[in-house]
Amino acid sequence: MENKIVFFGDSLMAGYGLKDPSSASIPALIKVRLKKLGLNYSVINAGVSGDTTASALSRLDQALNEKPAIFILELGANDFLRGISPVVILSNLQLIISRVKSTSPSASILLLGIELPDWATGWHHGDYSGIFSALAEKNSISLVPSFLKNVAGIRALNMYDGVHPLKEGYQIAAENIWPELYRIIQERQGLNIQ
Repeated sequence: MENKIVFFGDSLMAGYGLKDPSSASIPALIKVRLKKLGLNYSVINAGVSGDTTASALSRLDQALNEKPAIFILELGANDFLRGISPVVILSNLQLIISRVKSTSPSASILLLGIELPDWATGWHHGDYSGIFSALAEKNSISLVPSFLKNVAGIRALNMYDGVHPLKEGYQIAAENIWPELYRIIQERQGLNIQ
């Protein structure tokens, strides 16, 4: 049986703004690394631009039908930009995590956290900052605290909107995710979970 990694997220996974998301998005870059290392995983990009934690819930079953070995969850940026309450974001992400655990109990879950850009500080910043670490701890799942580290807020690495990375920014983001993902893969191989 083929091992699948599902990247479930928004435009940051879909590769919004890239000339060729099929080769330059984060899932595409991870796929290249897996292949280079001879790791037999297929990668599914289930990123949809504009998705919020609420709208993503409606398409979760479709992603879970893929029977993921590893489920990578990246959502919350659009909620923040729309001023959705941190309580609602936390609740929706918890629903997604719970559904993954009940539908695919052997799947490993990796949560991708986002640090809010500097311009957002002061605007409910404190309420948002603990969401991802709280969820990771509560659910005993893996976490990349800030997958846009060294990308977010750096003008030269982002599109004119200041939100979406350029190709180089996506490359750094993929590098930020890789160590934790690779650790999960090695752990799964050690436990021999297919």
